[in-house]
Amino acid sequence: MEALLSLPALALMALLGVSSVKVTSGGQSRLVERLGKYDRQLQPGLSFVLPGVEKVVSHESLKERVLDIPPQQCITRDNVGIEVDAVVYWQLLEHARAYYGVDNLQAAMVNLVLTQIRAEMGKLDLDQTFTTRQEVNEALLRELDQATDPWGVKVTRVELRDIQPSRGVQQAMEQQMTAEREKRAAILRSEGERDSQVNAARGRAEALVLDAEAQAKQQALLAQARADAATRLAEAMQANPQASEAIRLLLARDWMAMGEQMAQAPGGSVLMVDPQSPAALLTALRNLQQGQG
Repeated sequence: MEALLSLPALALMALLGVSSVKVTSGGQSRLVERLGKYDRQLQPGLSFVLPGVEKVVSHESLKERVLDIPPQQCITRDNVGIEVDAVVYWQLLEHARAYYGVDNLQAAMVNLVLTQIRAEMGKLDLDQTFTTRQEVNEALLRELDQATDPWGVKVTRVELRDIQPSRGVQQAMEQQMTAEREKRAAILRSEGERDSQVNAARGRAEALVLDAEAQAKQQALLAQARADAATRLAEAMQANPQASEAIRLLLARDWMAMGEQMAQAPGGSVLMVDPQSPAALLTALRNLQQGQG
């Protein structure tokens, strides 16, 4: 009988013994109260808790954790409504301060982050919220780390994930971007047309100049050749008077051509020449050819 009575006692003692053994994993923390008062923090490894006297009241991880912040409506400095969400990386450094300092740590942190995000967005214009995101992240990190320090929490990083303007603002921004693209395209087209016209005009001007220069050179060379020929004929006539008749016959053809040119000359043009004088004919022909040249 005594053996039977001792069995429940032994079972109870074994149960109490098992329940008094606590194994704490690495990166974990347990808080123990003795008779309702904080006593100690169990370190990783094997620990013992007195049944009925001591109690484990909190079990938390000391590793870095991620806190997802839901989208939050904010108003920028220029009164534009936007929706912002974020992610916060934090670590519990002092378990006891967090447990006894705030009732619900994660809920308190979420509300604190939302409040700080609204405050930071209210300092910026809409355009600045997209261009100064890194600066906003750093400001949130400083403020949140300072605010959570009394709770034994270390905020290691804050990242704004998405900044979404209202639908009306998005449509206005899209219209503005479309107008800017069309404006740039029109400017590029007009500049291209202007450059094309300038290049075409410059090409025509250069072509005209080259044509005029070529014609002037051609006329100068032709006039010089004719003048040289007339000079050589005159010299030949002076050197050999008997060649006058032959030269006169050779000049008859030019004289007839000169007559045709005179017929096409402007009104009032008169050519005075002695047809019996070869020298006079040569001189008149040379003058006429030089004048046309």
